Amino acid sequence: MRQMKDKIFLDSNIIIYAHTDLEPDKQIIAQKIISEKTTVLSTQVLQEVANTLTRKFKHSWKDTSRVLDETATNNILYTNTIETIMLACSIAEKYSFSFYDSLIIAAALDFGCETLYSEDLSDGQKIENKLIVVNPFRH
Repeated sequence: MRQMKDKIFLDSNIIIYAHTDLEPDKQIIAQKIISEKTTVLSTQVLQEVANTLTRKFKHSWKDTSRVLDETATNNILYTNTIETIMLACSIAEKYSFSFYDSLIIAAALDFGCETLYSEDLSDGQKIENKLIVVNPFRH
């Protein structure tokens, strides 16, 4: 059963681990997060997942479409806006993150998430005194 109190924003790597079996331990953790917590992701994350599945893992577009549909169904989907993009620019400048990492952070902040699960950012880093980055594979 999903916990409804804390919304957790997911970076694309969490979705990739949930849908590939290259690292079974990470797959189990990712699937458990999605099934037990209130998870949010952005349209950008869906785009990154599609790109990674088709290019790196050589999945067919049919299989990739199925994963995207399942992902959109099992998570709350946030659509980036111009305000999200402008906030991303501000975050990129302030923290020296890449634009695309900043866009994920901006979406998480804009949606009101307090936690961002990512393997790519610094575990434990607090952003804007509102959002903490957690690498769920280290905990």
